Amino acid sequence: MFSDALPVAERFAELLATDGIVRGLIGPREVPRLWDRHLLNCALVTEPIAQGATVCDIGSGAGLPGLVMAIRRPDLQVTLVEPLLRRTTFLDETVSSLGLDNVTVVRARAEERHGTVTFDVVTARAVAPLDKLSRWALPLVRTGGEFLAMKGSSAEAEVDAARAVITRQRGVFRDILDVGTEIVDPPVRLVRIDKR
Repeated sequence: MFSDALPVAERFAELLATDGIVRGLIGPREVPRLWDRHLLNCALVTEPIAQGATVCDIGSGAGLPGLVMAIRRPDLQVTLVEPLLRRTTFLDETVSSLGLDNVTVVRARAEERHGTVTFDVVTARAVAPLDKLSRWALPLVRTGGEFLAMKGSSAEAEVDAARAVITRQRGVFRDILDVGTEIVDPPVRLVRIDKR
């Protein structure tokens, strides 16, 4: 999955299992599941993303999925948007420690970035229901770009509940894509919304 970047991914896993717990970014019970539930899942989000894309991960928290995506795909330019200082401090230190020159950390709420910058792809994981996420994410997607929301079994219901908001934000629901069916169980479910 990570190929030549595996040593960097392993160092990130170590940071999550130590500093991540001490700083309250992940729970201690997540450590045994770091690879299958977090790192592999987040790496799989890069599957449908085009070479050289600009990516914005909103609500990055401990860097999931944004940092993992940047580790797996050094061709991507990834911006991590996170409002909480303790999290951005961890992200800044981690980016520096891992030597990731394709990552920028921005301390802000997503809506504070509206009208200032757009990206090819915007991602989010476990941040909010899809209607709220669409209001925050779609203004950051360039025309012709896409929003990829990591969702679970509720994906279809969330899409139905968010359709009006998606349309108001110039989004068009494309599909729900299951990635990693042969790698993780359950597979990663991505709601894909295109920007008109």
